Amino acid sequence: MSERYDVIVVGSGAGGSAVAYKAVGAGARVLMLERGERLPRDGSTIDVKTVFRDGAFKNRETWVDGQNRSFVPGELYNVGGKTKWYGAALLRFSPHEFEADTAYQCLGWPFGYDTLAPYYDEAERLLAVRHFEHEPELKALLDKVTADGAWRLQPLPLGLDPRILQHEEEAKHFDGFASPSGLKSDAESSLLARIESSAGFTLATGKRVAQLLPSAGDAAVVDGVRCTDGSTYRGDVIVLAAGAMTSPRILQDYLDDTGLGAHLPAAALVGAHFKMHLNSAVLGFSPFVDADVLRKTAILFNDEFPHSTVQCLGWIDGEILGAQLPAAVPKFVLRAAGSRAVGFFATTEDGSHPENRIISCSGTGTPVMDYELARIEPAWREHRALVHAFIARLLRAGLAGVDRFSGMAGTAHALGSLATGADPGTSVVDADGRVHGFGNLFCGDGSVLPRSSRVNPALTIYAWGLRLGEHLGAQARGGSPATRGVAADGRADRARGA
Repeated sequence: MSERYDVIVVGSGAGGSAVAYKAVGAGARVLMLERGERLPRDGSTIDVKTVFRDGAFKNRETWVDGQNRSFVPGELYNVGGKTKWYGAALLRFSPHEFEADTAYQCLGWPFGYDTLAPYYDEAERLLAVRHFEHEPELKALLDKVTADGAWRLQPLPLGLDPRILQHEEEAKHFDGFASPSGLKSDAESSLLARIESSAGFTLATGKRVAQLLPSAGDAAVVDGVRCTDGSTYRGDVIVLAAGAMTSPRILQDYLDDTGLGAHLPAAALVGAHFKMHLNSAVLGFSPFVDADVLRKTAILFNDEFPHSTVQCLGWIDGEILGAQLPAAVPKFVLRAAGSRAVGFFATTEDGSHPENRIISCSGTGTPVMDYELARIEPAWREHRALVHAFIARLLRAGLAGVDRFSGMAGTAHALGSLATGADPGTSVVDADGRVHGFGNLFCGDGSVLPRSSRVNPALTIYAWGLRLGEHLGAQARGGSPATRGVAADGRADRARGA
């Protein structure tokens, strides 16, 4: 195509949409490339059988782990990315979670909480973050769980329209489902909808980026992208925002194709320090039928587990429970169990280990997620203790509890594979989102997060994207190509051997 854009954004999830929103607002001409399509609004995205049993909207690409065992990660490719499907929990990282924690294997950010705070503020406004009252049965249970003071309760910030309470089916099916009525704050409805009619914004769907294209004479300046369908797009700035399992693979392939990988210190860390939280679902079964609907309104903290939280899951019934269990389980058992089930999500921050990494393996066509719990033993030890302690607390509150670890396929919170930092020898992306050693290549998704914290990362990814989009938009507003302000920085990096 002959048209040239100020910014090309690869991916339409939280970070990519935030970048586009700010850059377009500043007058930049932005092209967004999304490999998926828009989700249907026919109600199928809240149908339990379609979503869970059939997996109609999930990724079907096979990966292998570090032991060459095949699995299919729980990735989702559509406009808005995972934000269409997540449980709408939008929490800030705590100030101390921007600092390194060596004993727990956590890297530090190149800046502190205060740098991101105004973008947290903006993200919360755009996503209309609010709290909901706890429903009666849940409140009674939480009062018992927190009675001894060890577990502290906080309201869970949610990106939900309060009108969802008037739509029972949507209220019961927002956690892990996509709202066909737009009652959940996601990247598409909260950000892209605000710019989609702008002359400066173009969204192209069904466009899977296959490779980055070098500029003539300098591979450290990316001139554009080529998609799997053969289409080519040119831009002054390229932003990788395809997620922590895809963005590093695109960059790895480019480094291999151009030979840059042999010269840039950051190249060895592309794909490294991959994180995805240690997550376990915990179900408590009560002798009484639960009549609550929304449920996902609380988050629990315990000082004994400083890198962990437990938050409520949304509605669970026999149909949802049955979609996660073998088909041979009798329906009357599922109905009885589901009507008495209360769900929780136990989350522990996983440490950063350089060998926990994403590997493209473009020559074989099968990507690798080499992630071993043994490499992050402090995190795994805390997580198992957390789950054990919470199940014991549920028992004291009158509920029998069971748990299930998410495992390798549980990649909802994939992060860290292009970690940000000040030193090109220990990080991939600088504090402004530019890939070390490049003139105009940036990262706008969760790949940059050097820590996963103990809470859902979506709001932090939005905040990072807003900050990056503001930076790129300001350059475009200056009336010169967006690369002009960053190419010199890239040349300086290379001159220093970065």
